[in-house]
Amino acid sequence: MSLVKLIAEADERGLAVSGLACLDRCVPLLGGDDEVLRPLWASLAEDAAAGDWAPRLERTRGTLDAAADGGGEAAALARRMLDAAPARWSAAALRTWADGCSAAALRIHRLLDGAAADAADLDDARRAGRAEGLSPLLAAELRRQIAVLELLSAHGPAGLRGALEVSTEGRRVLRAVVSRRSRRAG
Repeated sequence: MSLVKLIAEADERGLAVSGLACLDRCVPLLGGDDEVLRPLWASLAEDAAAGDWAPRLERTRGTLDAAADGGGEAAALARRMLDAAPARWSAAALRTWADGCSAAALRIHRLLDGAAADAADLDDARRAGRAEGLSPLLAAELRRQIAVLELLSAHGPAGLRGALEVSTEGRRVLRAVVSRRSRRAG
């Protein structure tokens, strides 16, 4: 299914999970460990609309600010995802954030993969929901984004655990890519 359509049809929780999952997969670029976003995931499980989201988001930003160490364009895109996270829940703000995180995560994967896909190719892939012609790293990221939204759409809050598992797998892949690039550069 079209990633753009899935984002357009998602409810507030689905949008928050989509944005957070994209950020979670890219957190190695910000110097964060595997647990840094856990309070935000917990907030979503507990119903973030109740008010825990904003203070947890601020603490997470502070933690990642302390861990940040530069990192070039890919890290800057990940930083913008975190900075753009809305403190107050509204469908419009969360939809804008989820859409921006989706596009940024794909650009990050394109940068790290050194793939030839340009912005128009990525936009086409997001609209079509198909990964043909994309590099393996990009195609996997597109599939993960679709899987997260489909899990939430099909299972509601019960899909959160599956979404976290998809995100964790993607974070491990990205961490390995970043490590490999660092070894080659260093």
